[in-house]
Amino acid sequence: MLKKRLIPVLILRDGVVVRSVSFTHTNIIHWKPATAVDFFNKWAVDEIVLLDVSRTLDQREKFYEAIEGLSKQCFVPLTAGGWVTSVDEARALLRLGADKITVNTEAVRRPAFITECATVFGSQCVVVSIDVRRATNAWKVSINRGSEATGLHPVAWAQEAQRRGAGEIFLTSIDHEGLQQGYDLALMKAVAGAVDIPVIAFGGAFAWQHLADGLATGVEAVAAANVFHYTEHSTKKAKEFLRTAGIDVR
Repeated sequence: MLKKRLIPVLILRDGVVVRSVSFTHTNIIHWKPATAVDFFNKWAVDEIVLLDVSRTLDQREKFYEAIEGLSKQCFVPLTAGGWVTSVDEARALLRLGADKITVNTEAVRRPAFITECATVFGSQCVVVSIDVRRATNAWKVSINRGSEATGLHPVAWAQEAQRRGAGEIFLTSIDHEGLQQGYDLALMKAVAGAVDIPVIAFGGAFAWQHLADGLATGVEAVAAANVFHYTEHSTKKAKEFLRTAGIDVR
């Protein structure tokens, strides 16, 4: 059995790290992503995810600079995503130092894009990000940074993403994200139980118990953003808690 992973997420808007609450990105946490990565290196994280949530591409160069800079600093795999709409854009992120790319909106609009990326770079490089809102007692996939609803159910879409060549699923509950109340456990369990590829849970974790609860759903990894922006909330302490709880982490 694979050991469970703990993954910090850096959410960038116009080149700076921001705090995210239900996909509203306002408070600036660190002026430079490198500040956060210094902490993560000390805390022995397993991977780092870097997401560009900028509303336009006007300052995309700052995201490129962040990837290139972080790839030289971090000692673990780096996943980058946001605004990945072509194989050329995915190639650019990988050449800058990312080890994996996440695809979201373009994958929904054109599912063949997943296969294109997997064919060129390998499935191990392709992470399909799925953002989910609950509407009238049903989960529905949202795209375009959470602003556009689709008729897709996350379980069915995750299964199709796997068939198309995705190597992992990065699963986010928009309703839980940033609210510090834990993951949407039912959502994580439903998707993780429906696919054979790893699922990464994201959205809502703030206490160490939330991480343990998330891993109990069957996901292969748990990710968090806001909680890891403060030095007293280190991933080292999180791993110690999980090991004490009997969870086999890296």
